[in-house]
Amino acid sequence: MAVALTKETFTQSVENGVSLVDFWAPWCGPCKMQLPIVEELSTELEGQATIAKINVDEEPELASQFGVMSIPTLILFKDGQPVDKMVGLQSKDALKAKISSHF
Repeated sequence: MAVALTKETFTQSVENGVSLVDFWAPWCGPCKMQLPIVEELSTELEGQATIAKINVDEEPELASQFGVMSIPTLILFKDGQPVDKMVGLQSKDALKAKISSHF
């Protein structure tokens, strides 16, 4: 299951290895379509990558810090640094390929 992050848990969660963070909101239609894909990746990549989500309504500071202007936005981190940013609904295969390229 994708980990729900807050500003207090964010840094610790993404500082080591590869992490995919989904910035979303409960009122966003495309976000609702993206979440099951993110959850599937969480199961499939368990132990290989951290898959997490951030509710932009609850954590606006994190959304602002990473320049999230529309949602869903998915940001890929490697060892705490953003290495890729995808805006809009993404397929599981596309996300898996992006994540795998950073192992």
